[in-house]
This record gives sequence, structure tokens and C-alpha cells, in this order.
Amino acid sequence: MSELTANGVAIDDTFAEAFDMRGTALVITADSRKWALQAAVTMTGFATSVIACGCEAGMDRELGPHETPDGRPGVRVLMFATSTAELQKQLQNRVGQCVLTSPGSACYAGLAAGEDKLKLGAAIRYFADGWQIAKKVGERRYWRLPVMDGEFVCESTTPMTKRAVGGGNLLIMGATPQTTLAATEAAVEAMRAVPDAIMPFPGGIVRSGSKVGSKYKGAIASTNHLYCPTLKGAVDSEIGPEIACVLEIVIDGLTSEAVAAAMRAGLKAIADLGPERGALRVGAGNYGGKLGKHHYRLKELMP
Repeated sequence: MSELTANGVAIDDTFAEAFDMRGTALVITADSRKWALQAAVTMTGFATSVIACGCEAGMDRELGPHETPDGRPGVRVLMFATSTAELQKQLQNRVGQCVLTSPGSACYAGLAAGEDKLKLGAAIRYFADGWQIAKKVGERRYWRLPVMDGEFVCESTTPMTKRAVGGGNLLIMGATPQTTLAATEAAVEAMRAVPDAIMPFPGGIVRSGSKVGSKYKGAIASTNHLYCPTLKGAVDSEIGPEIACVLEIVIDGLTSEAVAAAMRAGLKAIADLGPERGALRVGAGNYGGKLGKHHYRLKELMP
């Protein structure tokens, strides 16, 4: 595979392959930043991959009181799934179990428009056992549910976009686990400044990168053995003797442009750190273009 370089870091001449997703956004607020974050963290737990979690979710950014519908501290959360039905199911379950239950919380639509709508308060309202009250402010409809610390206010619906993209990625390769992690952390920090995109894995990082399929019946994904350093002597490895660690960043976005912008920001952060303190090489995962129609070529995203 031919390589390009950016500040001494080798950039593979390859592409990341991503696929269409359904996506939505929520604004979660509370009386304090602490509890807005807690509700958002709980809601986005176990939401790293649609392979086993049902959805992929994460925090897009924190919001100040001047940016939220009720003038309180808030967090914007993004959620993605492969179908409208699954996204609706995950939304209802996670808001009901993780936001409704969180002290002082409220929940609002986080997208201005979309191709469809998902039920939010319209689904959660039944918890109030008939005591729920509908309220309309302008064109927006809300539900008020009595709970033991007051009431839970939840917007009735939230827009959903069918233009979301999942599976953008970077493979960061380095001489040691420490320098590889430093480069990957720098990339994640830069990506988090990009709006409308999330990195759903723990801290934005995946150490167990996967490939499609397995030798075992019933398993739809398995370890990406070509990038496992301990298997270099046993397989036709994609990494040379200088590489001792590979970490991956997976990116989901409400638009293809958001995924590309996040990847560009991540590449720049890795290049800025340089090979002495960070990564020796950066690549991307793809399946020959057979998995998804969105292809992000690293040479077009280089700083």
C-alpha cells in the first residue's frame, strides 16, 4: 500500500468505508451541569456498536443555559441506529430508564428538522398513569409527567434524519502502546470539537477493532487479525515490525460532511503531535467498498 506523509507520520493511501444510518439528537437539561451530564452519560452507556448494543450514541457537546429551551445547563446527545424501528425502541427505552429517572431532568428535541419524527414524550407519557398533561408552546408540544421530585418535562417528538452516517474510522499505529494512545487521545480531543459527530466507543477509542464475519457460526464480527501485533508471525499482517500497537477511532455523524470534518480534525491532531511522541502511521478500515457507499479517502483529508 502506497503511503503519504504528514509531518513525518505515514498516511496510508486508502479509505474509510461507512454506511447509512438513522440519526437523531436530544437536549437533556437539569438544575446543574453535574446532573445534566449524569443523565447523558447514563443514557449513552452500552451504546458503542449496533453489532450488539442496538444503537450507537454519545455526547455531542455541553450546552450553556442560554442554549437550552428551559434556560438550564444541558447536554446534546446524538443517537444512531440502522433502522427507524430500532432507533425508536432505543430512544424510548433509554430516555425512560436513564433520563426520566435522573433528578431534575428534562428532555427536548435536538434537531430542528428531519425526514421523519420519533416519539419522545409521546411514548414516555404513559408512565404517568393518566396524570400526564400536554402543553403546546408555539408549534412545539410537550408532556409534563408528575414524578417524586416535581415533574418531568419532555418534548412530544424529535426529528429523525435518514442522512446520518456510521462507521467512519481511523486506524492509528505506533511503536508503543503509550505513544499510540497519546496520538489517539489527541485525535479524539480534536474530533470532539466538530459538531454533529460522535465517537461512540469508550473515551472515543476502540482497541478491539473488528472485521466482518468469523470462523465461528453465528458470530457476525471478529477480531481484525491483520492488525493485531501479536499475530504478525502467524498471518499475512498489515503492520510491519516497527508497529507494536494499533488503536481505532470510529465516527458517526448526522451528515457525511460531519464525519469527514471529524476525520480531518483527527488526522491533523495526529500529524501535529508527530511520530516521536505519537503515531508512526495512520490507516483506515474498509471492505473493498462492499459495506457502505460513503468512502473517506485519507489523502483528501490530510492536513
